[in-house]
Formats: sequence, C-alpha cells, structure tokens
Amino acid sequence: MIRTPWNERNGRFSPLKAIVFAGLFLPAAWIVYLAATGALDPKVVTEMIHRTGLWAIRFLLLSLLVTPLMRSARYTKLVAIRRMVGVAAFAYASAHLCLYVVDQHYDLVHVASEIALRFYLTIGFVAWLGLAALAATSTDAMIRRLGAKWRTLHTLVYGIAVLGLLHFMIQAKADITEPAIMIGLFLVLMLFRLALKNGAPAWAAALAGAALAPPLTALTEAGWYALVRHIPFREVLDANLDPDMAFRPSAFVLAGGTALLAVALLRRNPEPKRAPQVARSAPSGAR
Repeated sequence: MIRTPWNERNGRFSPLKAIVFAGLFLPAAWIVYLAATGALDPKVVTEMIHRTGLWAIRFLLLSLLVTPLMRSARYTKLVAIRRMVGVAAFAYASAHLCLYVVDQHYDLVHVASEIALRFYLTIGFVAWLGLAALAATSTDAMIRRLGAKWRTLHTLVYGIAVLGLLHFMIQAKADITEPAIMIGLFLVLMLFRLALKNGAPAWAAALAGAALAPPLTALTEAGWYALVRHIPFREVLDANLDPDMAFRPSAFVLAGGTALLAVALLRRNPEPKRAPQVARSAPSGAR
C-alpha cells in the first residue's frame, strides 16, 4: 500500500499534513514567479541561489522546532510533519546547489574546485551531503532496517545545522542580521533540548532558551563584526541595549523564545486537585 504524504499511517486524511505539504511548495512557487516576472533581474540565477539557500536553512530550523513546539504545546500530532519538513530542507538545499552549477555554466570541474578551495562552499557542501544522508534514510523501510542506529544517525542534524548556519553567515559578509537571528533561534531550540534532557519541564526548558539565547546572540553578532569588519565589539553590543536603535537580532530571538515560552505556559498542566481526605477507621490488623 502506497501512503501519500497527506495521509496518516492508518490511511486517514490528515488536514495538518496536507496543509504543511502544500505550504512547503509555496516558497519555490514564489521564487519561480519572481524570476518569471523579472523581479529578480538583473542577476536572476544568483538571486534564486540565495533564496533557495535561505529557505533550506529556514526549513531545517523549522524541522528542529517541531519537537520543542510539540512538547510545549502538548500536541503530539506535530511529529507527523517533522519528516516532510526535513526532506523539504534537503530539496531546497539541492535546488540551491543545482542553481550554483547553472550559474557556473555547468562546468562541474570548476564547481568541484570552487567547493574544495572556498571554505564556506566546502562546509555548505558537507551540510548538503549530511542532509542527503538523512533524507535517504527517512523512509519507513530504512527506519526499520537501521533500527537503533537510525536515531544515532539522525542526531547529525544538529551538526548539519551548525554547518549550514556558518555557511550562511560567511556568505552574508557585510550584513549578518538574518544569519544572526537564525543562529539565535537555533540556540533557543538547543537550550530547550538541553534543559529537557536534564529533566526540566517544558516551560522551564523554554524559559532557559528565552533567557539565554538573546545575550548569546548579541555576543555572536558583536564578535563577528569585530572580527570580520573591525567594528568595535562594545559598539555592537551596546546597540543591542539601546532602545533608540533598530531592532537587533537579539530582540527577534527574544521574541521567538518568548513565544515558545508563552505556548509552554499556556499549555502547562494545572496542579492536580487533591481529593478531600475522609477519616476512616483502620481496618482490622492495621497498625
């Protein structure tokens, strides 16, 4: 029996999976529309490379969001969309790579040499290879075949995300606003997982992410600008605290972490009500 992406394991139609599945195609359709209408001129292919790469990172982070959101919202059905979102990240990353080949006039030897010689291309390609391995082993048949090894293999997604974010950060060069935001959101998700692994409830794990990720994001942004653009570290750090300045990445990360915390608090289990104690005589033989 062939199971379609919009059906559950029991064969029933899933509105959630159908909506998500359709939504995964919208960025690609929008990119194609912009290219067809001349909105990406004069460098159409270059713009398409950037946009597909951006959506690859976004979908990768969204796939990592599924578990924290599922635990915070106490909505287990979200796990059904994690696989398709992860595969979508690989699909957009593949489009990103293929468009780069097109941009290099299909000269595969030149593409290979560029990947080998340019550090940010090397780590981007390694991240793509990792996503390819995860996508190839995401089927039910491969999960059964690999058994316990499957979970170990798929923990590579965290390292892949780090490589993808670093690739994005280096490629961005002058303006790292969006890469810094994504790094901060990644930190929220990793801090959530770390706290959860150490026995914290979902709301406390979300609080850890919301409290710690924004200052770490500010430090990352300030350190990068100081190292790459030689802008004083303190100036960028102070800009994150100045209310008159435009929102820095740390502010967006704080908003994202706070939203996850709000979900966790709203869905937090209330304390169970204790039944009133009724005095009873002890049974015979009891002490």
